Amino acid sequence: MENYSIIGAIAGDIIGSVYEFNNRKSKDIPLFTSESTYTDDTVLTIAVADCIINGKDFSKTIHAYGRKYARRGYGGNFFNWLMNNNPQPYNSYGNGSAMRVSPVGFAYSSIEKVMEEAKKSAEITHNHPEGIKGAQAIASAIFLATTNSTKIEIKDFISETFNYEMNFSIDEIRPFYRFDETCQGSVPQAINCFLESKNYEDAIRLAISIGGDSDTIACMAGGIAAAYYKFIPDEIINECYNRLPAEFLEIINQFNVLDIKVL
Repeated sequence: MENYSIIGAIAGDIIGSVYEFNNRKSKDIPLFTSESTYTDDTVLTIAVADCIINGKDFSKTIHAYGRKYARRGYGGNFFNWLMNNNPQPYNSYGNGSAMRVSPVGFAYSSIEKVMEEAKKSAEITHNHPEGIKGAQAIASAIFLATTNSTKIEIKDFISETFNYEMNFSIDEIRPFYRFDETCQGSVPQAINCFLESKNYEDAIRLAISIGGDSDTIACMAGGIAAAYYKFIPDEIINECYNRLPAEFLEIINQFNVLDIKVL
């Protein structure tokens, strides 16, 4: 596996981190500032990757990572889940299920397995149908991108399988799009940022440009863009690596070198 895999989602999170509460509505932004850092999106993406690599339980592992890295911007309901010693799903349809799922799309060799594992990774917290659907949509888009599907094929699959309305342009929604943490209000938008993009960096810039939940939209779009373009500029990867804990870098490296597409 190449170095463009899950770092695509993580880089989107880090780049978007400074714009989540400072929306710019423009592609003309600095990708990194002194404040750029990883958020809960990255922590939980790493947790899901760890589960896949090492056969760990989704609930226990995500719970452990969340508690270890507790000050990374978790939503209120998820934070309450973290603080519970016997955590149970809470019927969420927030985009937390979709922001952490990118490793699933890279890891498995059939769309059926990707859908199954995306559901498993989501339903430990986000067991609402829309929460599960959002995770499956991002994971399946990544899977299709890794298997050289065209953008039209990816768009048609997402639209037909998940009944998302995809016939809008980023320019059309940018003026009025607002912060929306739901899967149904951010997953289609993130996928369209990828579909309209020219390369990985352009996908991230488009994701930031619509405003809203910038780090998560860029995280979701970045995962798909990395899978599709199979290239992320070294300067982006290096900037991100310099901002990540050694533990995270080890998981990323393990994920990159393991031939896990046969799972």
